[in-house]
Amino acid sequence: MEEFRIRKKSGEQVLFDENKLRSSLERSGANMQTVNKVIEELYLHVHDGMSTHKVYKKAYSILVKLSYRAAGRYRLKNAIMEFGPTGYPFEKFVAALIRNLGFESTVGQMINGKCVRHEVDVVAENKDKVIVVECKFHHEGKGKSDVKVAMYIRSRFNDIHDQWQKENRINGREFEAWLVTNTRFTEDAERYGKCDGLKMFSWDYPVDNSLKKMIDESGLHPLTTLKNLTKREKKNILDQGVVLCKELTEEVLVSSNINSRKFKKILLEAKNISESL
Repeated sequence: MEEFRIRKKSGEQVLFDENKLRSSLERSGANMQTVNKVIEELYLHVHDGMSTHKVYKKAYSILVKLSYRAAGRYRLKNAIMEFGPTGYPFEKFVAALIRNLGFESTVGQMINGKCVRHEVDVVAENKDKVIVVECKFHHEGKGKSDVKVAMYIRSRFNDIHDQWQKENRINGREFEAWLVTNTRFTEDAERYGKCDGLKMFSWDYPVDNSLKKMIDESGLHPLTTLKNLTKREKKNILDQGVVLCKELTEEVLVSSNINSRKFKKILLEAKNISESL
């Protein structure tokens, strides 16, 4: 195939890496035949200087014609950004991911620390461990959580830890502090987390246990991945407190004022996306 250069968000132009796109398509669950078709058609539409956003958006538009299931997973990162603007759906989503790991989890608790009172996004517990979680939601891909955020979260969670120790709430269990974002951390933030022991999860960090990997392995995909729902319809469902494809039912669709003629398509798409790879 003819080589061409694409423009990154920074303005830098780099050679288009077909293998990178191919890997992304394969991770979405697309089979080899589908991947080859997407790339073959994509080359008919791309040109020098095209933005990475437009290249991947075009790849998605081709993929969605071939496989709703793979297309939903392919645009997962953007789908999570559609949770906004409040960030509360993202907190519920993170709580669901942690429940899938064998914990009981609650969202939005006010908790007394040793010194002051704190609002905690997610608290998760099982017989061996207690986890307190701060979720940092960004509705744009360029947003990053820096080291000041990590240090602030650590100080808050230390205050909670000290009070819970005093109350014997931890009761010999391991106590973990988590910071979760849907985008990325700065290098200093990651360095601080490693040094301090703060558990940090971003879209692609850490490599062996990133947010994306947790989502793929759990099968808990956000309803915002669904092609058969409009943005307004997605908002109506999110307003009902539903964030997962697997949570969708006819009752939820009815209460969200979705046209009943679309029910079958929506529920089938949600089921297909939720199936484990």
